Amino acid sequence: MSHDLHLETQIACAGVSSDTAHNSVSPPLYLSANYYWNDPCEKPQYDYARSGNPNRAQLEEALASLEGAAKGVITASGMAAVDLVFNLVNPGELVLAPHDCYGGTHRLLTARAKRGHFDVAWVDQSDPVALKAAFARAPKLVLIETPSNPLLRITDIRAVVALARACGAVTVADNTFLSPALQRPLELGCDIVVHSTTKFINGHSDVVGGAVLAREAKLGEELAWWANCTGVTGAPFDSFMTLRGLRTLFPRIERQQATASEVVEALVKDPRVEKIFFPGLASHPGHEIARAQQKGFGSMFSVEFAAGIDVLELLRGLKIFTIAESLGGFESLVCVPAAMTHASMTPQARDIAGISDRLVRFSIGLEHGQDLARDLLQALDHASVAGDKLAYFPKQATSCV
Repeated sequence: MSHDLHLETQIACAGVSSDTAHNSVSPPLYLSANYYWNDPCEKPQYDYARSGNPNRAQLEEALASLEGAAKGVITASGMAAVDLVFNLVNPGELVLAPHDCYGGTHRLLTARAKRGHFDVAWVDQSDPVALKAAFARAPKLVLIETPSNPLLRITDIRAVVALARACGAVTVADNTFLSPALQRPLELGCDIVVHSTTKFINGHSDVVGGAVLAREAKLGEELAWWANCTGVTGAPFDSFMTLRGLRTLFPRIERQQATASEVVEALVKDPRVEKIFFPGLASHPGHEIARAQQKGFGSMFSVEFAAGIDVLELLRGLKIFTIAESLGGFESLVCVPAAMTHASMTPQARDIAGISDRLVRFSIGLEHGQDLARDLLQALDHASVAGDKLAYFPKQATSCV
């Protein structure tokens, strides 16, 4: 398909009318685990589903087109995608990671470093001075997460890429929060993009998956080799369903981010709100950088509520928002990172990252903005308490999603 077409057109047409067997408009689902050889000396395009599958290939090609990548790899989960790129790092080499990254990523890096797979340095990537000091250690791989999860800090991708190139480091951007509809890190100089396709890419909260997309074909082939070797590739049915969800990415994102701005506007002057973390606000410290490298501000935001608000009662009082892990689906979700997505981090690590017990993360779906704002405000009305309740959660949970 011509890359001169708009991205919306490319994804709407991905795989359509490609069936040569029966002229199916929708791409067929191939569930076969293996494929026959016409001759023992002539390997077919697909021989074993772990190595390759038509449905997975269609999704890889579609996402590579959206991100401007030369090669894509579909994995069984977002964490499998993140872990896949760490195969590029050897023992004794350094991974530079954001100190406020997703809790599952923090857990993985901590565990891998503890086993000696590589070294890890945590850094506030929105702080130029801290970044410069960290790069003095000559990292092999730099992981960028912008906007960060859950505080939506903004990292200047171009600035990090410049520092990485100066020391020969590979740059990997987690683009889960925005998707290629709103941000294309490879165009900004990154080498690799990773996604939890469970989120905005699929958009329907019914398939778990991940993706790794490389700007250069050689690097993409190396990652594909490791994916086949370790068996982390995605399943055919999951790929089929994810491509089905991907087709509506652009209209979903457009509606969701508009609604998010509407809900934030309803909260921004409320005295019961201590701080709102949303790059769309002009007061956000990363607002101008976000404007320069993003096509929109997305539909994620976090709120740190005032000390007089019982966060647990607030969540219990919500009627439209669903308390759940994950994000980016058609339904609006709410979570407390300290008890859910970032529970595996120690309290000290959460404090350093700025994740308090009063922080609540919101993922805005496709409901009407006025209904969501009313739901949140009515829950706030019933969540005021006389004292300051901070000791909600255990010192450290055993796991997080």
